[in-house]
Amino acid sequence: MINIFDTTSIKNKQTRLAFSIFWIMVSSILQTFVIQSFMDPANLLSSGFTGLAILINKLTSLAGFPVSVSLGILCLNIPAALLCSRHISKRFTLLSCIQFALTSFLLDVCHFQPIFNDLFLNVMFGGFLYGFVSVIALRTEGSTGGTDFIAMYISDKRNKSIWNQVFLFNVCIIVIFGSFFGWEYAGYSIVFQFISTRTISTFYHRYAQIMVEVTTARPEAVSQAFKKNFRHGMSIVNGQGGYSGKPFSLCKSIVSSYEEKPVIDCLKHVDPEAIVYTYKIDNFYGRFYQKPIE
Repeated sequence: MINIFDTTSIKNKQTRLAFSIFWIMVSSILQTFVIQSFMDPANLLSSGFTGLAILINKLTSLAGFPVSVSLGILCLNIPAALLCSRHISKRFTLLSCIQFALTSFLLDVCHFQPIFNDLFLNVMFGGFLYGFVSVIALRTEGSTGGTDFIAMYISDKRNKSIWNQVFLFNVCIIVIFGSFFGWEYAGYSIVFQFISTRTISTFYHRYAQIMVEVTTARPEAVSQAFKKNFRHGMSIVNGQGGYSGKPFSLCKSIVSSYEEKPVIDCLKHVDPEAIVYTYKIDNFYGRFYQKPIE
């Protein structure tokens, strides 16, 4: 069963790429819709390099030689794509390039109409949907380009999300926007950006980690299968059941939250009688294998 737009469970590479391209295109269409139907009517500034491209367009329009948003998106994203392609997979780079290139094209050819006349509704719904655009792209192992390239590269190096730092970068852009075009709209744009960033943090959990604990009578088989499939080690503590008096082992390990379901499926396949439970951890210090972006 494929989980909505998450293609990581698909084994066939060609099929998986096709599904990823489909959802990347959906994210581009949705991003264009949000910009034209929610952001433009409310005079809001979007996040990342798209927001920077919009700001450049507005500033150059004041100077009398406007640089189109579409051209700005391409000029800002292409260097970032070339830089990060050396450190992140070609597949990730390809999907991200499709996303921002298609968005650049759609902004010129599509003309979505506003839905709300209320500024507050545009901020709330637009912020959520704009964050969801990034979630779709990231869950399909692509991105919307720009700061997503940089965020994914640094996050993979640190094994920790940096979406809060991305938010601060966007705030700096909005401060420039506010000084030229009004602080009221800049303030609403900050709220818009905050909702968008929190949406990403809520629905995208690549860097969240959980503790997995397994009570089993087959510790060697469980730990070997776990190591083979997930490249994590396990700590094994031997004990004895207080009720049954039979020996058992407690196997423990730290995994990424997105691995939770396949880990449980693997462990229960090896030992159907095993008791498996998980819980979230706030911090982890030590060596940890993070599956690279493929």
